[in-house]
Amino acid sequence: MIVMKFGGTSVESAEAIDRVASILQKRLERRPVVVVSAMSKATDQLLAMAAAAGVGDKDKALTLCRTLRERHSRVAAQLLTDSAHELHASLAADYDALDKLLEGICAVGELTPRTQDNVVAYGERINSKVVAAGFAARGIDAVHFDARDLIVTDNNFGRAIPQISEINRRLEAQLRPAIEAGAVPVLGGFIGSTPEGITTTIGRGGSDFSAALIGAGLKAEAIEIWTDVDGMKTTDPNICPDAHRIKVISFEEAAELAYFGAKVLHPATVLPAIEKNIPVYVLNSRNPSNEGTKIVGLAPHSRNPFKAIAAKKRITVIDVVAARMLMAHGFLRQIFEIFDRHKCAVDVVSTSEVSVSLTVDSNERIPEIAADMEKLAFVKYVGRKAIVCLVGENIRERPGIAAQVFTAISDINVRMISQGASEINITFVIDEADVPEAVRRLHAHFFADLDPEVFD
Repeated sequence: MIVMKFGGTSVESAEAIDRVASILQKRLERRPVVVVSAMSKATDQLLAMAAAAGVGDKDKALTLCRTLRERHSRVAAQLLTDSAHELHASLAADYDALDKLLEGICAVGELTPRTQDNVVAYGERINSKVVAAGFAARGIDAVHFDARDLIVTDNNFGRAIPQISEINRRLEAQLRPAIEAGAVPVLGGFIGSTPEGITTTIGRGGSDFSAALIGAGLKAEAIEIWTDVDGMKTTDPNICPDAHRIKVISFEEAAELAYFGAKVLHPATVLPAIEKNIPVYVLNSRNPSNEGTKIVGLAPHSRNPFKAIAAKKRITVIDVVAARMLMAHGFLRQIFEIFDRHKCAVDVVSTSEVSVSLTVDSNERIPEIAADMEKLAFVKYVGRKAIVCLVGENIRERPGIAAQVFTAISDINVRMISQGASEINITFVIDEADVPEAVRRLHAHFFADLDPEVFD
């Protein structure tokens, strides 16, 4: 049995869904479970209508909602020319409920994280119905499941944490019988619910994570992530048009790249797969004959020192300087407790005897964090920075590799450096504006001569 996840661009139109159905038909003997995202740009529209409702702009909220309703209705009509009545009735009921929800937000005059999750979840809820109906119309025994009945989470709205044991129990009780009966379960990614049934989301891009949770829970033989690119690349092709496809990469390397900016894969995707040693494939729904990228526990050795270069923008550097805390026991603990209290993740850390520099990718809570830290030390922060991460194998044991990296960008100001915390990466912080030039130079230096076993 396999899990196939299709992203927003893969299910954005009737033509795209028809293409996905063709891919699925060739894998029916492998007993697939299909996880789909909202249509491309739908989540942004839902967030916009929720925000408009939150400030009382009812007309804007309902206009945006009507536009999305018309898009789904149009696609449904194109997919099911003769038997669309039942689907249209279901979509109409969903959108009527969404209209009422938006009107309620306007009346209250406040948009809470819980309510925003409720609004945004309609993207996957509705699109999974459309896709399932489209599959059925093409002769596939597709059965729609509401992901909220399967993916159980806590109540940390916006970034809810899945409850693995309960998810696995529900997958076995509800999804397994359908698979064994020969049906193809279809459900939305990204969404879940608390044990009490309150709708939650697991973060932007979380459909990948949903697919991995289902794959791990059902002990799938493979998890396929279908996108609109030919697998993972050696760097962002928008920066380097000559970026190369990575044929095979390790779980650890893929996770590092995803966390530090590679957009093809959600950072949490590989975690459930690692635990069950399930291979993950990144494939292109617009070019299904391409082999894409295979992510495995142990990748073959490469003669290239790095597998890829990733860049993560919109980073803020926070400097904490405290001479009076010199060698003081518990200073670092107090700093990280402040970040924990504000639920703010730290990416890169650099320390000296009297100072600590950290990077964060969330600007929302920085003033509050800085205010708390000023009780301990002098604090300053600066934004518009970027993290550049070069990921490879056994970097620690390669003499001179850091010299090659920084020689290639010798005239670009480096704000922070991190090496040694991980065996597989070199990470540094530069100005956002310097990212394209830095990445192009590094790519030209390290990927001029490719190992054909690893790269294409």
